[in-house]
Amino acid sequence: MGILSILLWTPAAGVLLLALTPGRNIQLIRYIANLFTTIAFLLVCWLLSIYNAHDAGLQFGEYYPLNPKLGSAYALGVDGLSMPMLALATLLSSIALLASFTVAHSIKGYHVCILLLEFGMLGVFLAQDWALFYIFWEVTLIPLFFLIGRWGGKRRHAASLNFVLYTMGGSIFMLISLLAVSQYDLEHGGSLMSSMHQAAQDMPRIEQVLVLLGFLIGFGVKMPVFPLHGWLPLAHVEAPSPVSILLSGILLKMGAYGLIRAVVMLPEAALLLQPVLIFLGLFGMLYGGLLAWRQSDLKAMVAYSSISHMGIVLLGIATLNEAGMTGAVLQMTAHGLIAAALFLLVGLLYERTHTRNIQDYSCLIQVMPRFTLFLTLALLAAMGLPGSVGFIAELHTLIGSFRIFPNVGLGIALMAFFSVSILIGAAYALRTISLLFTGPGKPRMQQLDDMTAPELLAAGILVSGIVLFGLLPAPLLELSAATLSQMNATISQRIL
Repeated sequence: MGILSILLWTPAAGVLLLALTPGRNIQLIRYIANLFTTIAFLLVCWLLSIYNAHDAGLQFGEYYPLNPKLGSAYALGVDGLSMPMLALATLLSSIALLASFTVAHSIKGYHVCILLLEFGMLGVFLAQDWALFYIFWEVTLIPLFFLIGRWGGKRRHAASLNFVLYTMGGSIFMLISLLAVSQYDLEHGGSLMSSMHQAAQDMPRIEQVLVLLGFLIGFGVKMPVFPLHGWLPLAHVEAPSPVSILLSGILLKMGAYGLIRAVVMLPEAALLLQPVLIFLGLFGMLYGGLLAWRQSDLKAMVAYSSISHMGIVLLGIATLNEAGMTGAVLQMTAHGLIAAALFLLVGLLYERTHTRNIQDYSCLIQVMPRFTLFLTLALLAAMGLPGSVGFIAELHTLIGSFRIFPNVGLGIALMAFFSVSILIGAAYALRTISLLFTGPGKPRMQQLDDMTAPELLAAGILVSGIVLFGLLPAPLLELSAATLSQMNATISQRIL
């Protein structure tokens, strides 16, 4: 068994061990779940240490045929696109469990679902076969349905049902697109993913566009892309905060990851749909930012801000050039860290006060100075302040976007829309900082406890990553540079 299989099946082994553990032994259940997420994270750290960032191809590949007639296989591999997502998935899974000590009922079922969710997420980023990718994509639905519906807020049942119906509806379009490509003669010498890339070159232009539209709907629901975002605010608000960390930090990135793979497979269709993708990206940035600005519920504000940040990812993908794609991948990592930090901090504040209304707070800096520091840094990073990883991602996306417009006027118009969305992000971030940490103190907020040691550890890891990669982005850029350069060469060769 290769290193990738060991990594993939580590959470599944944890699920099996938890199934054999008595439900009344709560401390042992928590220990086992944290142990297996930590092992998965350490395995990814080892992978990072031996990964060759200068090799654009798949590394540590594993291939075992499953259905030779179809060409499907148990095919695993990592490249510069999947490697940062694996690191993010394992890190945030550990952070989510650190933040789960307040879960008070059905402890065993909760931890089983978290490990199953990590298993599905790792499978999506490791799979190098579209059939295997689709299976793991659907696997993530089951634990998330129960995590939201069982441990969520007052409207948890509606939120979990909305999430599943939206995602399953999008998955149908994705499956239709996969079946459309599979109708062509596939070479069965390699994985189904590589053979489908080759078959896509022989498809008529109109069929390529229809197939990419199917992928756009399927992956766009998960990202989410306007107007396919209807499930997101309710799911984020009603989900437990540790689940929101995974939902926003990783699950949204699965959609962007799949869309990048689809665009590289169908670059000619992507070029034809480029104006639509650019419009959806820009509109999502403005729309999400304006809705976040209007919210009084802290979790709803962070949820709508995710729509805005994922709009930046879509815009980067739509550029079809290396700078834009680099910005998209960086933004996926940046938003994963920033959104996870925001949901973690908002969640621990809610546990102390049982209110998410921003108007109920004031002058928290006096009683929660450590919390004030971490939340302020996370909010400043969310608005793309220089020195944070979000700024590096947005700068690359803006450069890539400007390059696609030969007309200077159109480029300036794009920059204006982009700048307005950044200003809106700054407005709601600074408003939140002002209302939470300044003003006259409220008596009921004067007895709050500051962050505990586990909370400081979890928040410190996330905020340190945000600042460290903002000041020293070279390792993160180099991790994906070779793969993105190869993808850009493939796209350029096909569309020129």
